[in-house]
Amino acid sequence: MALYGASTEYVLHSLLWLVDNPEPVSSLDLAELQDIPAAFVAKQLPKLEKAGLLIASEGLRGGYRLANPADEISVLAVVDAVEGRKSLFNCQEIRGRCVLFDQQPPRWATQGVCGIHGVMLRAEQAMRQELSQTSLADLARSVRDKAPSPFFGEAQSWFDGRVQTRRTSKVRQRKRSDVS
Repeated sequence: MALYGASTEYVLHSLLWLVDNPEPVSSLDLAELQDIPAAFVAKQLPKLEKAGLLIASEGLRGGYRLANPADEISVLAVVDAVEGRKSLFNCQEIRGRCVLFDQQPPRWATQGVCGIHGVMLRAEQAMRQELSQTSLADLARSVRDKAPSPFFGEAQSWFDGRVQTRRTSKVRQRKRSDVS
């Protein structure tokens, strides 16, 4: 079972398209570009807006943009906004349930933090530390380093074309309503 689900992956991939894009991008365009469920993306991005990570704007050129520079937004902030703060491990205090204790465990058996729980807490702290030290800018750089240079220009042209398509569609709708 995964600790973090598809929501986190979809959102992080979507945010990478906003890193160097000064214009707002619609959730529909982010979803369609990546072939991920539009309704799912549309449901997740308001969580990031509420957490102060995104700014939404309405209108023909509306959509989402980063609220802060990408190097100031940690992966941990995104994960916590999408998933909520989750613990890796939920200790059940099994150490005190030994049948030999006859339902009254001795103090030595339950004193302090359970060793297993302690290991899990340290692992969680290490993971959260790594996520807090990795920014959206770091992730975007790793993607840019892999992609051929024309790819991002093609992506920006695709986004620009989507805005133009919406604008043309809106003009047609107005003309139809004026005729009616």
